[in-house]
Amino acid sequence: MQTLLVTRPHEAVLEITLNRPAKKNAINSEMWAELGEVLRHARDDRSLRVLVLGGAGGAFCSGADLSGTNLANTDTLSRMRSINEVALLLHNLPKPTIAKVSGIAAGAGCNMALGCDIIIASTSARFSEIFVRRGLSVDFGGSFLLPRLIGMHKAKELALTGEIIDAATASELGLVNRVVEDEELDRVVAEMAERLAGGPPIAMGLTKALLNESLGRTMEEALEAEAMSQTINGRTADSREAINAFLEKRAPHFVGE
Repeated sequence: MQTLLVTRPHEAVLEITLNRPAKKNAINSEMWAELGEVLRHARDDRSLRVLVLGGAGGAFCSGADLSGTNLANTDTLSRMRSINEVALLLHNLPKPTIAKVSGIAAGAGCNMALGCDIIIASTSARFSEIFVRRGLSVDFGGSFLLPRLIGMHKAKELALTGEIIDAATASELGLVNRVVEDEELDRVVAEMAERLAGGPPIAMGLTKALLNESLGRTMEEALEAEAMSQTINGRTADSREAINAFLEKRAPHFVGE
């Protein structure tokens, strides 16, 4: 990997660090390709239970690298569709994802963080739907994610102004799960990742899918999807292990089967 640092801090946890610190981890075409490759591997790796996404050098991601780009002279639609594939890989990953955000998270970088299941931000974190300041509209799922996270009117305010907000404001709006001091960020994220890694992978993947799809369903459709998911869970070794552990008054050990 030329633009990413990929590590396994725990046998069940994969950490991806965007690694172009001189550019505040702006995403170029090589990084888009490498992100897609790593996310496909994460999707298919049964030993992996949690993915952590962060940035090097005190920034999360300043967005797409537009240096030297002339959108009028490129196949923008084809390029955007390849970027969309990365957004969908992250959104549909059947495992919990954590965004570890310090410094700037702007544009596609902001929406990459919002596309994770849990966002833990340091007090230095700043978020911006900066697209409009570049003469662009939101992408990387921002039009889908923002209204669902903070409501339509607040979503429009952030997207139409491109305002940069600090971590405290992001927390008040409901954009992030938790704000911690900069020096505590690594520890808090590691603890959350380890906690999630100890959960039942099949049940957690089904739960994530149910929640992702919930706003597009009627109550009847949601109940049917829940019933189908519970039918799958009931046939797993992990479900039997959870019941036995409860009866035996011990912690369960989930294996993902």
